[in-house]
Amino acid sequence: MAGNNPRPTAGSGGKSAKHTARERVAAARAVEARKERRRRVTFISSVGVIGAALIGGVAWAVAANSGSDGSDAKASGPLPAPVAFGSATALPPWAAPADASAGAKAAGMKVSAMEGTVNHFHAHLDVIVNGKPVPVPANLGVDQAARAMSELHTHDASGVVHIEAPAHRRYILGQLFNEWAVKLDAQQVGGLKAGSGKQLTAYVDGKKVAGDPASIELTAHREITLVYGAADASVKVPSSYEFPSGE
Repeated sequence: MAGNNPRPTAGSGGKSAKHTARERVAAARAVEARKERRRRVTFISSVGVIGAALIGGVAWAVAANSGSDGSDAKASGPLPAPVAFGSATALPPWAAPADASAGAKAAGMKVSAMEGTVNHFHAHLDVIVNGKPVPVPANLGVDQAARAMSELHTHDASGVVHIEAPAHRRYILGQLFNEWAVKLDAQQVGGLKAGSGKQLTAYVDGKKVAGDPASIELTAHREITLVYGAADASVKVPSSYEFPSGE
């Protein structure tokens, strides 16, 4: 009877074992593949974040080195020292001098037949005396006879100061007053002197500043205001100037 007992088919149990082993291997490989995909996704995401940060940093650096009107603000080094030039100590208004180049040259600025394009920006100046505006004349730094101009100049009486230079450098308000041939220091503008209840006060973007106003730096879209009058007078000082489009 024992010979009638069915014997296990050769290889049937072995095949099941082999199938199970292959399945385990396949499952392990699938798990490993999923881990590898996750690692790749994480790596790519990290690279994307770093790249975005680098691009953002570059963009910030470019923006930081650009003037508010699109000018390239790479000027560095010390500010020029104020130079005493001119003898216009009369009362305002003060006209543009006959020699448009002398003051510019005295202040160390170039005068040429062409406007510079490397450094190009605009600032604005208001002069208020006893509550009334004093015009900043046109063509300061512009030698119409020689058809030449300084890198720092005016085109009209709006108070807009143009800096159009062939190289990067820094400029101060005193250089404009050199071209105007009007005396400017901490105690005087033209023939107007501080004292006896009168004072000369300088403002930058509406905020009072101390020291010699001739040393105030001209920068892109900076609003500079000089106020002369009674110490207790109330004067509305502008904090900004609306430059024409493109300036």
